[in-house]
This record gives sequence, C-alpha cells and structure tokens, in this order.
Amino acid sequence: MTNNHINYIEFKARHLESIKAFYSNAFGWSFTDYGSSYTSFNESGLEGGFEQSDETIVNGALVILYYKELEQIKARVEELDGVISREIFSFPGGRRFHFIDPSGNELAVWSDQ
Repeated sequence: MTNNHINYIEFKARHLESIKAFYSNAFGWSFTDYGSSYTSFNESGLEGGFEQSDETIVNGALVILYYKELEQIKARVEELDGVISREIFSFPGGRRFHFIDPSGNELAVWSDQ
C-alpha cells in the first residue's frame, strides 16, 4: 500500500444480497462478508465494499485513501480547512476517518496501523 493513493472505494446498497448477485453475475466480482451490513469485493481492478443503508442513496460512492500515519494526515486535513465528518474509528483490518474537502466532497482515509 502506498501513502496518498486511492486504495479502496465504498458504495452504499439497499440490499447486499441483490447487489452481490448483480456484480458477481455481471462482472465476475467475488465478495467477503463482514457481518450482516457490510461486504467487500475484489476481482474488480480496485478493491472496495458495499455498506447496507436504508437511507436514500444520492451519491453512494466513498473514495478511500491510504495513509500510514492516520493522526498525522487527519491533522493535516484539518489544517487545510477539511472538515472531519466522522472521527477516527476502528474496523476489521484497521482504522479510518471521513472528511469533507473544501468543495463538499466526502472522502475517507484509512490505515492498517
């Protein structure tokens, strides 16, 4: 994994089973479930996942960057007027936070450290 590179993309989905069936049948993607509300995919060129959501999906994609020193990059994002929309939290495989850039786009940064 390389600092500052897009490493993962995450989408929202209403029904995980139907979205998995769609992408596996249409494009040959394979999936790994993490509980009942999240599934990751590979065989797509870029790894990613689907998070189950009952909310109206407007722009369901979340671009996720990798950065080894999570606290360091979080401070830098804030310093440059990025707004933290979700504080650092743990998940299977690492930790991450979400931020809003100056144009209003939400992205996330994760680390395996």
